[in-house]
Amino acid sequence: MEGTIVNFRSARHHQKGNQMIIQVKDYSDKEKAKELVGKKVVWSSPAGKELSGKIAAVHGNSGAVRAIFDTGMPGQAVGSKVKIE
Repeated sequence: MEGTIVNFRSARHHQKGNQMIIQVKDYSDKEKAKELVGKKVVWSSPAGKELSGKIAAVHGNSGAVRAIFDTGMPGQAVGSKVKIE
């Protein structure tokens, strides 16, 4: 399964470097997105390095999910694809 990183998880004055908001194709509501919680997420950098994380929760009502990665994510990850296993 494939998803797109939409943004970092952020608040008014702070940004979480290791938490990303992911929009998954064909998941358009909150109830369906709950199935993804607990699955593994893998992002591949342009250099070939892979960073992995886990889907922690649903984000909002439109089917987006929040993933927590092991390390901080680079800004170039925003807009790129991730694999959901």
